[in-house]
Amino acid sequence: MTVGRVASSPVDVGPGGLAEHLGGARVEVPETLLERLRDDGVVVSSEPSARAEAARDWWPMSIAWAARGQVPARPAVVARPADTAGVASVLRHCHDAGVPVTPSAGASGVCGGSVPVFGGLSLDLTGLSGLYDLDETSLLADVGAGTFGPELEAALSARGTGYTLGHWPQSMDISTVGGWVACRGAGQYSTRYGKIEDLVVGLEVVLADGTVVTTDGAAPRSATGPSLTQLFLGSEGTLGVVTAACRRILRRGATPAVLRLYDVTESQRNFDAGTCVLVILDEADPVVVESTLKVCDEECEGAERLDDDLVARWLHERNDTSALGPLWKANIVVDTIEIAGRWSVLALLSHEVVSTLQGIDGTLAASVHQSHAYRDGACLYFTFGGRRPAGGAGGDEAELAWQETYYRQAWDATMASVRRHGAAISHHHGIGLNRGRFLADALGPGFAVLQSIKEALDPTGILNPGKLGFASRFGPTPWP
Repeated sequence: MTVGRVASSPVDVGPGGLAEHLGGARVEVPETLLERLRDDGVVVSSEPSARAEAARDWWPMSIAWAARGQVPARPAVVARPADTAGVASVLRHCHDAGVPVTPSAGASGVCGGSVPVFGGLSLDLTGLSGLYDLDETSLLADVGAGTFGPELEAALSARGTGYTLGHWPQSMDISTVGGWVACRGAGQYSTRYGKIEDLVVGLEVVLADGTVVTTDGAAPRSATGPSLTQLFLGSEGTLGVVTAACRRILRRGATPAVLRLYDVTESQRNFDAGTCVLVILDEADPVVVESTLKVCDEECEGAERLDDDLVARWLHERNDTSALGPLWKANIVVDTIEIAGRWSVLALLSHEVVSTLQGIDGTLAASVHQSHAYRDGACLYFTFGGRRPAGGAGGDEAELAWQETYYRQAWDATMASVRRHGAAISHHHGIGLNRGRFLADALGPGFAVLQSIKEALDPTGILNPGKLGFASRFGPTPWP
């Protein structure tokens, strides 16, 4: 599997007159390299519109800059291969020339993972798209990593009633299979189906020097050494390009597809309810659904049964991100931070983070809900919003400087609390550029091991430099 297409951010800045906000080295692509790629049948573009489209993703700071006619950083060129051989050609030639390569899927990531911070080449692989094969006996699908979510589900449905991958992220419409794999994504039904790493059987991966390898997939289980599939899952294009009531319910073995608990603030905002709302939804064989919901009803005994229409409302609005751009245009800094931890720490952690966020000067609101749940813990989603207090001096640049400072304060405070409680700094959004400065502390001595793997698989350092907190030979990371 490989990674796919670049999609527009929620604020369109257009191709002309763009300024690059992030400073740092800008690597150009030699014309001789472009000629080699064209000779190998790879479509290459240096058009301003293509470069602008590949310059940003849905990282909220990208939106803030876009509202001012800026992008984080543009690549020198965009390459769009049509197959694995084309991907191999791009990486082989860039490896030889020392040109950085930034793979990108639907560019729906919210951590800046597909921002080409050092320029170079942006690798757009939506040409590798579609349901290549479906083994209906083994229930295995071979899918191009540039395949967008709705496209995959439509292809599966066309092959037989009841077929689904079961992976339904909020970004379903604008994210690809490769993006899910690259960031260890989670769908809204993950309590039943699992995260993407539970669904992937094997991968096709192109290494930095153009070598194509396949991982696992020949059998349901194997004892052939460490899993290379798990090595590349979540590597975000830095190692290779890859072609919660709730706790008791889970403890009893019930795994409804959706089990989401909202605090009062988020319940009011999302459901107009003045109490904590627990959304439960399931899909499976009717006998399984009946037994699962029976467990849920028993464990929620004593709680108020709310209108079932709230579930329909959640389903209707779950993928709506339309408010994000207008909020930033109104100079309101907003973001979500998803983390994961054990049940034993989640209550204290959620209270601590929300209280800390509320205490930062400028915060308008801070809230939390629990989404993806497991027997031993769950994912918490923190949402915060802030605006510069009235009376601040200066113009547009001063406003942007305040936003960046506030944004960093919110993230630094949240990550500090997460680390104090021994929780994971990311559940499924990944690390990218924004979380890079926290990863070494989170992994401890294990980060040096990961760095060694990076150096072994990518000795010239061309693969998505500046991400996952790795040092880059192209210069200091511009968002430390």
